[in-house]
Amino acid sequence: MLSVKKPTSVKGMLLALLLPAGITLMGVAWFVHGLLLERMSREFLESRLKDEAAFLEHQIRDVEGRIELIRTGDYFQDVFHHAFAIRTPEQTIVAPDTWEPLLTPLLDRETDGAQRLEDIDTDNRPVDILAFRQSFWVNETPVVVIVSEDLEALKRSQAELHAWTAVVSVLLIVLLVAVIWIGITLSLRPVVTLKRALRKLQDGEISRITVQSPDEFLPLVLQLNQLLDSLDKRLERSREALANLSHSVKTPIAAVRQILVDDDRPLPSELRHQLAIRLSDIDKQLEAEMRRSRFAGPQVGNTAYPVKQARDLLWMFGRLYPDKSFELSSSISEDSRWPIEEHDLNEVLGNLLDNAGKWASYCVELSLKQIGDVKQIIVTDDGPGVDKDDLSNLGQRGRRLDEQTPGHGLGLAIVREIVARYSGKIRFATEPRGGLRVTVEL
Repeated sequence: MLSVKKPTSVKGMLLALLLPAGITLMGVAWFVHGLLLERMSREFLESRLKDEAAFLEHQIRDVEGRIELIRTGDYFQDVFHHAFAIRTPEQTIVAPDTWEPLLTPLLDRETDGAQRLEDIDTDNRPVDILAFRQSFWVNETPVVVIVSEDLEALKRSQAELHAWTAVVSVLLIVLLVAVIWIGITLSLRPVVTLKRALRKLQDGEISRITVQSPDEFLPLVLQLNQLLDSLDKRLERSREALANLSHSVKTPIAAVRQILVDDDRPLPSELRHQLAIRLSDIDKQLEAEMRRSRFAGPQVGNTAYPVKQARDLLWMFGRLYPDKSFELSSSISEDSRWPIEEHDLNEVLGNLLDNAGKWASYCVELSLKQIGDVKQIIVTDDGPGVDKDDLSNLGQRGRRLDEQTPGHGLGLAIVREIVARYSGKIRFATEPRGGLRVTVEL
């Protein structure tokens, strides 16, 4: 069995789809043209034969049925271009004479109207004719009139016209192929431009794609630039994390190393305890920077189910803080998705709930809302709250209130960093009855 290879290029695919469709439509149009041409020709011929029969009837009535009067003169031959036959009880006229064997049987019939005779077995006479028979009375004299046409000549004219239509159709197909080729080439020109831009980007000549592109390619260009921004931010975060890590652990490691290489100094329990504290600080710093490096930021195609994740986290914190109540209020449905990476949403919710759980007296409330394109996360606790003067310092480095307390997340500073990566906002407020209210908008 022969297998048809699928085109690998867009241009080949479009040609493979459009060209056969165009040829098929042209073939169908040519076939329908043949049918309509035959039908219209026959209808036109029947109308013309009917008009000539009516004209002949008018002439006969003018001479009061004496057909010998209209037989004389040459005006009859000048008017009529078809074979005809006239019969009265006294005489019969057939012109031209060679058509007499064809028209005489029609004179004997009793049915008026258009009639067709095909496959006639005659010598040197038409084998396919169309005739119109009309009978009437003139002064109580029956008259039968027949006007007929040779369809073979008409068919030859139709065949010639149909052949020329086929030639024109072939030329139109060639023109269609050329137009399709030019159209595809022009339509794919932005792809070539984009390809050159990507090559320049790879070679380091440009840092972002700034080519002019049609509306269909604009989302692709925007997503590519967004991906480049994300990669640059990741690289910047990695460098920052390495710099922070190097700065943070360099001094403690040097101090520990100095103590360990000094063979003359014993290791009393107090010094041993200080070494353990220093190593614990290094471990916390390593954990913080490693977890911070895992934050993804906005990623195309990544979404999260906020209600489901919130329920899971509330269940976990309810067991982590069994003496406190964690409640959820949501105006969005269970299957609603937010365009945020799942791990990032877990970090935001987890750090906010962990912070509220540590400081709450009895209750922590999580609220999820969506107003238009804005997604809101509101966490409220009934703890001691924060002084108004310190609200602006929350989430800044060095001001994490629970930094030294082991728990789920890395504190409000991590939440602030994640929200900033999503171009969001975070606000801190003190509840009228005490406690802290944190509002995150994405």
